[in-house]
Amino acid sequence: MMKLIRAVAAHWLYWALFASALMLATAHAFETFGGYAPCTLCLRQREVYWVAGGVALAGIVASRLPALARFRWLFDAALAVIFLVGLGTAIYHSGAEWKWWPGPTTCSSAGKGVDLNDLAAIANGTAKIKPPACDQAAWRFLGLSMAGWNALVSLKLVFYSVLAVSQDRKRG
Repeated sequence: MMKLIRAVAAHWLYWALFASALMLATAHAFETFGGYAPCTLCLRQREVYWVAGGVALAGIVASRLPALARFRWLFDAALAVIFLVGLGTAIYHSGAEWKWWPGPTTCSSAGKGVDLNDLAAIANGTAKIKPPACDQAAWRFLGLSMAGWNALVSLKLVFYSVLAVSQDRKRG
């Protein structure tokens, strides 16, 4: 098991890019195929993965350059901080869903405009998109909402990022 963890940490920038893309694809699939419109906090959690993907890609490119390869640990450290921000955002969102604390006062989707057909579908109860609310979990699996699962994933990503920093510092 430890050998597997070290192998992941050795190629962490690739794994971080893959994990970020996978989390964004999953969120998009819930929105597109499940009809779950993202709330404000959902969109904040996605921003973390967009930033992490960009940092991971920049780290991959930089680590290929001989002059910059020794600084790979800085990209790993940046990813640790980014995923830690994601963890905090996911915990905040989960807490708002469980009513442990209030969510943001402005919690609305940044979706497309609404036309008369959309209003009629909402009135008839046939709307495909469910209205978003930061303090209501739209979906749960094994008792955890999407924000709760995101918190667990983010915690794991922080762990691997810190492990990668440790390994890269030993090598460099």
